Amino acid sequence: MMPWRGERLNRPNPLQGSNGVAFGPDGRLYVAQFLAGRISAVDPATGDVEVVVPAGGPVRSPDDLAFGADGSMYIADLVPGRVWRRSPEGEYALVSDEVKVPNGITCVGDRLFVNEMRMNGRLLELFPGGDPVVLTDGLAFGNAMQLGPDGCLYYPHMISGQVWRIPPDGGVPEVVAEDVHEPVAVRFDLGGVLHVLSRGPEGIVTRVDLHGGGSRSLVTSGVTGLDNAAFDAENRMFVSSFASGGITELHPDGRTRPVVPRGLDGPYGVTIDLGGTVYAADHYRVARPEQPAEDGSDDVATEILRPFFHGITADGGLLHTTSQYGTVQTYDPADRSTRLRAAGLDQPLGIAAGADGTLVVAETGAGRVLAVDASDTVTVLAEGLGHPVDVALDADGRCYVSDDRAGAVLRIDDGEPVVVADGLGAPEGLAVHGDALFTVDTGHRRLWSLSLATGERRVAAEDLPVGRPPGTAYGPAPALFTHGVPGLAPRFAGLAAAPDGSLLLSADAEGTVLRLTPDA
Repeated sequence: MMPWRGERLNRPNPLQGSNGVAFGPDGRLYVAQFLAGRISAVDPATGDVEVVVPAGGPVRSPDDLAFGADGSMYIADLVPGRVWRRSPEGEYALVSDEVKVPNGITCVGDRLFVNEMRMNGRLLELFPGGDPVVLTDGLAFGNAMQLGPDGCLYYPHMISGQVWRIPPDGGVPEVVAEDVHEPVAVRFDLGGVLHVLSRGPEGIVTRVDLHGGGSRSLVTSGVTGLDNAAFDAENRMFVSSFASGGITELHPDGRTRPVVPRGLDGPYGVTIDLGGTVYAADHYRVARPEQPAEDGSDDVATEILRPFFHGITADGGLLHTTSQYGTVQTYDPADRSTRLRAAGLDQPLGIAAGADGTLVVAETGAGRVLAVDASDTVTVLAEGLGHPVDVALDADGRCYVSDDRAGAVLRIDDGEPVVVADGLGAPEGLAVHGDALFTVDTGHRRLWSLSLATGERRVAAEDLPVGRPPGTAYGPAPALFTHGVPGLAPRFAGLAAAPDGSLLLSADAEGTVLRLTPDA
């Protein structure tokens, strides 16, 4: 028996992020999972989930999907900028690599249309082996679209809060609705009513009756971060969430039925404040895994919805975070205010707070460790590192850093890295508790304990649900995202020491936070 045992603070997430959804020829709901890099099929009656397109194949970051008349699945692969066809037999063919940030995708019979999620994006018709045809440009971040009952393609402008339409054969685009709440997807029910989903925290759906003078009604679902929706043959509406995954049936009166439960997309960094509240940096939000959502479900509560959190540490009543936008921020849960501490960094991940309030940050993409003082002045503590992932400070203020590619934990002495331990596989999360330094080895799925006094190391826990399956690791992602949208940032299994002597671990392979407690 290992000397540490684990307890989940939340249940595993069957769908770590759910984006585009569409019913397939077999009646199952197919779900694109951008962060997980896979596509799953869901039985809406039972909630059973089957992975159909696994991670590690040609499709890297599926964000939306559609089915053609012959049963082929068409996939918008957002980050590489590719559109794929998956035949009914499971064979893949590249349709196009000329679409920049492809997202919204739909089929009209045998015709295929896709739009771009960027400023001044385009809406195109694609032809396998041929040049795309541009129907229109000027999209302010396009996303999920659909053919309407009038024969036009309807699509959102996410940034401007508008819904537009255009004939499939081209023409002058026309605004259908303005001042729509954060539109992310448009869908028609079987009666021809337009439903516009909001990507905000309230889960708002705006219904627009195009035949009734454009009258509107709002339904608040409580599903944070809606992404997409699909209607089945009985006109039941099923929605997805980019922020927490899952599939939820949404009734016209706002009632919801969980089909696949929601949870954590990552999680990545994890921390605990002096009051015992656990927080997890979950890419699109900061979540509280010990507290259920306010809607009464068993979902993980959202503290704040904002991209793209990866590192987090509590300091008194404040939360300090790193974002894949290259920023360091300080968030105050009491008044929900945010203060920018640093910007323009290259993939900042792990973060720790010193006794004097100075923040120490692992700038992973630049191979540096930085300090941010109370006046927001940034200084370099060490540079020339390989791939620093996390940082931790001991009682004397000495800084430790993990390097997953070097398989080592380092100590920074007067700006120079000194090896504390190597041969650790892929160490990521770091935490100091007493005279012991703990690190999560995602390569061997272990928790290591390193004595700061003697240098002795031992395995504290094994078979941890961390890291990607073998062969599915992604390469480096750009720090400043192409066209203003995120790349696939490095995964990060965080670790934090709790006041009671336990450790909190981001179990990113299953979407949970584990509390690790030493046996007596």
